[in-house]
Amino acid sequence: MARKKTILDDLVTLPWWFNLILAAVTYFSLTYWLPTVEFKSPIFHGMANALPNMAGVFSIIFIIVAAVSAFHSWRKGELIESQTSVKSIQSLSWKDFEYLASEAYRRKGFTVTENASSGPDGGIDLILTKNSEKTLVQCKNWKSSKVGVSVVRELFGVVVAEGASKGIVICSGTYTKDAIDFARKNHIELIAGNALARLIATVQKKQRLHVKSENTDCPVCGSHMVHRNAKKGKNAGISFLGCSRFPKCRGTRKYWA
Repeated sequence: MARKKTILDDLVTLPWWFNLILAAVTYFSLTYWLPTVEFKSPIFHGMANALPNMAGVFSIIFIIVAAVSAFHSWRKGELIESQTSVKSIQSLSWKDFEYLASEAYRRKGFTVTENASSGPDGGIDLILTKNSEKTLVQCKNWKSSKVGVSVVRELFGVVVAEGASKGIVICSGTYTKDAIDFARKNHIELIAGNALARLIATVQKKQRLHVKSENTDCPVCGSHMVHRNAKKGKNAGISFLGCSRFPKCRGTRKYWA
C-alpha cells in the first residue's frame, strides 16, 4: 500500500532556500509577532504566550527539511551528470528514473511537480508546467518488457479528466505496436530509451552520454533503423530509413546519402 503524502513530502520538493525563508519567518513570527496579538479566548492567549518557546524547534524542522531538499537537488544533478548510456539509465531504480526525468525537464525550463508516493505505479509521476500549459508524465523503467497500450490509454484518460494540454510516457526501452498506434491517434508523446538518452545528453553540463545520431533511431519507438528502397507508389525507387521492427512499427526517416 502506498504511503500517504504529508506536508513534509511537499516541503521537501520545494527549493531549499524557500524552506530557509520559512524557517526565518516562523521564528520571528512566533517569537516577536504572535505574542503581541490580542486574543479574547484564554486558550488562544495561552497558546500565543507558549509558542515563542517552540519557535526554535519549528525553525529547526524547516532547516532540516531545507537540508534534505538541498541534498535531493544535488543528487538529481548527479544522476544527470553520471549517465553514460541507455544501459546506465536502465540500471536505475524506478524512483531514480523518475528523478532523472524530473531534473532533465527542470533543466529544460519546466516547473516540475513530483509525485511523492512510495510505490512504482502511483499514477502520474510528474506534472510539467510551462507557458501556462500543463503536461502529465508517466515514467516506466521496465527492463524486460515493452510498455503496452494500457499504460498509454490510462495516461490519456487522466489527461482528458484533468484538462491537461498534453501527456508524455517515458520509458527506458520500447513500446508495443498497439501503444504506438494509440499514442499517435490521441496525441500522446512517447519517449523511448534512445530518445530519452538524447534528452539527457542535451542537459548534461559535461556531456558524458554519447548516443547514436538521431537519424539512425526510429522517431516512433527508438529502435535501430535500416536502409530501404520504396518499391511502389509515388516514391518508388527513393531511398529512406525504415524501422527495423517493421511491420510492427512503421517509423521512417529521410535518407541522406
